[in-house]
Amino acid sequence: MKITKVGQLLQLSFMPRLFPVNCYLVEEEDGVTLIDAALPYSSKGILQAVQEIGKPLTRIILTHVHDDHVGALDALKAKLPEVAVHVSARDARLMDGDVSLDPGEPNSPIRGGVPKKLATRADVTFTDGVRIGSLLAVAAPGHTPGSFALLDTRSGALIAGDAFQTRAGIAVSGTVRPLFPFPALATWHKETALASARKLAGLKPSLLAVGHGPVLEQPAAAIAKAIAAAERAQGTVQPTTTPAETGRKGD
Repeated sequence: MKITKVGQLLQLSFMPRLFPVNCYLVEEEDGVTLIDAALPYSSKGILQAVQEIGKPLTRIILTHVHDDHVGALDALKAKLPEVAVHVSARDARLMDGDVSLDPGEPNSPIRGGVPKKLATRADVTFTDGVRIGSLLAVAAPGHTPGSFALLDTRSGALIAGDAFQTRAGIAVSGTVRPLFPFPALATWHKETALASARKLAGLKPSLLAVGHGPVLEQPAAAIAKAIAAAERAQGTVQPTTTPAETGRKGD
């Protein structure tokens, strides 16, 4: 396990050289929030990192429900049953193995490692715009229908799950990077993922932390490059007017 610390954020990377799978610890005043749960054997490293911070683990938040983001969840919940697991209301269904689509969702099969033997269920479900400690939940569907990113309102750090990857070069979910194609192959709907990437870029994060690959500081240029590549691959162009600008036209 490799640990990278940037301010109040710790990236825990398992198999960092071969097949990096990341989860994150966010330090709060009263404790520590775990974002995602990596691989089945990751619980020992996660709990050791929490112990070294010296504060209790107070909550677990999932960016989405794929096997490589919930791997240690059952083991952690068995050791710390009082710690609430927060999952988006939409992706909570994937914990039951339910891959059916909602009315109005793009008719594309949900891909990736949807858990088949997960015992843990959501203690708390959340939707777009909810605050969880210092973290703002930002809907970012595409990789899965209920994928979310989490913005640290203190620092501007964005923990984006698989909305982007930074392994083998930055890419929007659904855009294949030949040296590490796996997040793209596990993406439910790449057009929706591109729309979410544009939304996340509008947050102007100070740092980008993702499920696969290193943390990027001051990532605006890299994010813009990834979005442009996804637009070329999909044959689309970025809107010239952002939602915020649209809202100001009548001011």
